[in-house]
Amino acid sequence: MGCTAEAQTPPATQTPTAEASPTPTETPAATASPEVSRISVQLNPDSVTAGESSTVWILANCPAPQGGPAHTGTATSRAFVSGVTLNPATSTASPAPTGNAAGDWVRGQAQVSGTVKRGSYTVDVKCDGTGHSGRATLRLTRPEPLPSDVPTKAPKAGGGGTYGKDVDEGSPIPLGGVGAALALALAVGAGVAVKRRRS
Repeated sequence: MGCTAEAQTPPATQTPTAEASPTPTETPAATASPEVSRISVQLNPDSVTAGESSTVWILANCPAPQGGPAHTGTATSRAFVSGVTLNPATSTASPAPTGNAAGDWVRGQAQVSGTVKRGSYTVDVKCDGTGHSGRATLRLTRPEPLPSDVPTKAPKAGGGGTYGKDVDEGSPIPLGGVGAALALALAVGAGVAVKRRRS
C-alpha cells in the first residue's frame, strides 16, 4: 500500500489587536471669583482717652461707583454710639487723608461714648455701591495721671494767726485776708482816736 502524505499548513497565527487607550478627559479649569480689593481706612485720631466723650474722623478710600449709586460708605464699631455715614471728601476737607491719598475718599465723624472701656476696637467700613471694604483699629487708652509735683490744694499763706484757717461759724469776725485788713483798719482808727484825745 502506498502512503500518501499531505502537507499540512500550520494554522495562521492571529495578530493581537491593539486595545485603544482611554481618551483622557479634560478637567474644566476652576473659575476664580472676582476678588474685591481691600480699601485704605484711616482714623483721626486713632487713639482717644477712655471715660471721656470724644469724636473720631473716619476716612476711607472708597472708589466712586459707576452707573448711578451714591458715592458713600458706612462705618461701624462697638466703640461708636451709632453707625456713621461717610460722604465724599472735598480736596480742602480737614482732616485730610495722609500718605498715598490718591483716588476717591469718603469721610465722616463718629461719636465715642464715655462709657466705653479701655482696649482696641475694630472700625469696619463698607463702600456703598461697590462692595469694597476695609478696617482700622481705634485704641481707647487710660487717662494720663497728674504730675506728682502739681499741688492739688492751694498753699496756705501767712498774714496773721487766723489767715488760711477754716472759718469758725461762731466767730463774728470774718477770717482770712479780709479779716486781717479789717483788724488793721480798726487798730489804726483806735490809734488815731487816742492821739487826738491826748492832743
